[in-house]
Amino acid sequence: MNRHAVTPYGRGAGSSRVRVFSWIERMQLCIQAHSYVSHHNADPRQLLSQPLRVLKAEADLRSLVACRPEWLLLHREASPLSRGRLEAALLAAADLAIYDFDDALYCDRGEGPAWRRLAPKAPKALAAARQADRVVAGNEILADWASNLARDVVVVPSCVAVEDYRQKTDYRLSDPPRLVWIGSAGNEPVLSTIATQLSELNGRCGSRLTVIGTSRPSLGSLEKMIDRFPWSEQVQHDALATADVGLMPLSDDPYSRGKCGYKLLQYAAAGLPAVASPVGTNASLLAALGLPAASSPDDWLDAVLAVLELSDSERAELGRRARARVMQQYSYDAWMTRWQEAVGLSKGTSPARFVTGDLR
Repeated sequence: MNRHAVTPYGRGAGSSRVRVFSWIERMQLCIQAHSYVSHHNADPRQLLSQPLRVLKAEADLRSLVACRPEWLLLHREASPLSRGRLEAALLAAADLAIYDFDDALYCDRGEGPAWRRLAPKAPKALAAARQADRVVAGNEILADWASNLARDVVVVPSCVAVEDYRQKTDYRLSDPPRLVWIGSAGNEPVLSTIATQLSELNGRCGSRLTVIGTSRPSLGSLEKMIDRFPWSEQVQHDALATADVGLMPLSDDPYSRGKCGYKLLQYAAAGLPAVASPVGTNASLLAALGLPAASSPDDWLDAVLAVLELSDSERAELGRRARARVMQQYSYDAWMTRWQEAVGLSKGTSPARFVTGDLR
């Protein structure tokens, strides 16, 4: 077995699960998956707590270069400690080298805490896009950036396993109305951009906000209207169907414009009406799924109230239509052939076997 997929995170991280692990599992191909220390993020505290595993991961990545893979898929970055040379070396060593990314990593130049300046993501994305035989981008905005560097760029969106999500069947409003947001702790601050509107909704109709991600309070005065649930695959598959409106606010900045709109796809997979900022790919997703947009913080109050004030049958039509469209246009089944072609593999190429965990 000399086919390898390299990702910085384990299966618990959304990007790695959606763009690497889920595809390989569905394809049932014989591929060795490497996920650094198999954690869901690259938080420095997490890495510092297991130095021996970090050292082994770094050594094994270099061993992978030496083994000259027949096929290699690199997702986002190989190492949180690299500045791009390792990613370029891995891709250069493979007979067929694919680079896959789903965020505007080219915007990450190390802003923020000092540790982020040591290994920003932008130089890694630049080196990988230049070296890969093909780049697979999560949306057209990312593909436009990559096309200035790579000779072959293909768009494959971040797909959703619609069949795994509990389908919403009861569209009567909860008492009180239930809003929901799903995401990582690092992305939660975006809810603060509509804090005034969420508070006013709470004052007007008593609405509460379910946050699926972390149990750690981080949103100040908003916490009084928040119910928190730690993320798990089972929670994300079940809990969305119990809400009334999904939320996906975004700031209008270069990094946010590169996002793949995955929250919207998850809400739609559950048949849940949702409101989102029409930023970047979100604009085309909202149009495709038939869901309302909120272009500014002030729009959020009106947009969410409008969904809550629909009749039960109108909300049901909104949610069911979105679910049908995500199944047709953004499911794994809808994109299976295109992904196979994009990464140069086909089902049945080799016996079913999938190995995951740390680098070996």
